[in-house]
Amino acid sequence: MKQISFVSRMISSASRVLNFIKPDMEMTQVQVTANRRYVIDVFRALTMFLMIFVNDLWSLREIPPWLGHVPSSVDGLGLADVVFPMFLFIVGLSIPYAIFNRVKKGDSNASIISHILVRSLALIIMGVYHVNLESYNRELAILPKPVWQIAITVGFFLVWLDFSNYKNPNVKKVCQRLGIVLLIALAAIYRGGTLDEPQWMRFHWWGILGLIGWGYLIVSLLFLWCKGNINWLWVMFSALLSFSIFEKLGWLEGIKFIRPYVWLIDNGALPAICMAGVIVSIYFRDYFAKGKLVSFWSFLVSFAVGNIILGLLTRPLWGIHKIGSSPSWVTLCIGISIFTFMLLIWLVEIQKKKEWFSWIKPAGTSTLTCYLLPYIHYGLLSLSGLTLPLFLRTGGIGIMKSLIYTLIIIMLTGILEKFRIRLKI
Repeated sequence: MKQISFVSRMISSASRVLNFIKPDMEMTQVQVTANRRYVIDVFRALTMFLMIFVNDLWSLREIPPWLGHVPSSVDGLGLADVVFPMFLFIVGLSIPYAIFNRVKKGDSNASIISHILVRSLALIIMGVYHVNLESYNRELAILPKPVWQIAITVGFFLVWLDFSNYKNPNVKKVCQRLGIVLLIALAAIYRGGTLDEPQWMRFHWWGILGLIGWGYLIVSLLFLWCKGNINWLWVMFSALLSFSIFEKLGWLEGIKFIRPYVWLIDNGALPAICMAGVIVSIYFRDYFAKGKLVSFWSFLVSFAVGNIILGLLTRPLWGIHKIGSSPSWVTLCIGISIFTFMLLIWLVEIQKKKEWFSWIKPAGTSTLTCYLLPYIHYGLLSLSGLTLPLFLRTGGIGIMKSLIYTLIIIMLTGILEKFRIRLKI
């Protein structure tokens, strides 16, 4: 009971602080300044760089444990445990820009909602295919796993390629139809599970892309429903975080029977991170863009420090766990994301060092393409049977190998971008 009372006091105190620092703003009053988005692109590019890097750590040996994921049974935080929530935070940063731009162009709510649904569905579909790669059974399936992996990636490119620069509309129709047929065929021949219990494709979990899709869907619809009003956005953030906290405290046991039918994705934890990014984005536009720097930096520091303190103080209740999305993991990652964003704002917007990040720009502008390319490479590598010598995959040399590999993927993304080969959803 003391723990529950402590958490209740923390939530109440946080609510009073948040009510104190809130700008008054309506959706129609926000000025869209495109140049302010560059720092978000830089943030996205750096995060994708880290994501490709940590995803390649499986190929290494004898590396520092803090680089990877902390085991689910361990209370702690590794570099890899921060990358995914940081990307969710960036999704939140981008949502106000995307929706405000569509409002400025005169799009109706129905049109905006349709766009949100289509984008979310695309990410969820890709996520489901990736999840089923984990239980793919080579002995039962018609195609070898690497071939199926490469084929679904090709299908993604065919369906969601950016066709805006192609003058012939038939190119889009042909490619998308081929892609849809390919993905359906690959789903039809899929076989997973075991020899004793073969399975078809199913929802084991949503995958990284699927979780991003769900987070984007929930938060975008909430943002649209709130009409960008910062007061209501604070309420939504508090509600999402509270849902996660209440679930961990066991307060939602009485309504668990509805979980198979109606439940917030990942207990509200991931949408809470995304909503935190939305709120920071609003303050970035309403304060920083208007030169109210003292108020802006004060807010960011307060929000970041508040989340970190909350995460550390409540750590004894549930620990810091990425798997299971403990509230301490959520709030610590929000704080880390805010401080990272602050550093990038200072470098890019104030010190004008945007050229420092030009070498990773494709990872921020063609992010989905960059994320998917390793799936093709790993598939081809598996089919070839080739592998690097062990000394190139061990310790510090191995880490350098993964860093170089990440740069190569980003460079390849940039080359494909020049040839108008990039995904857009």
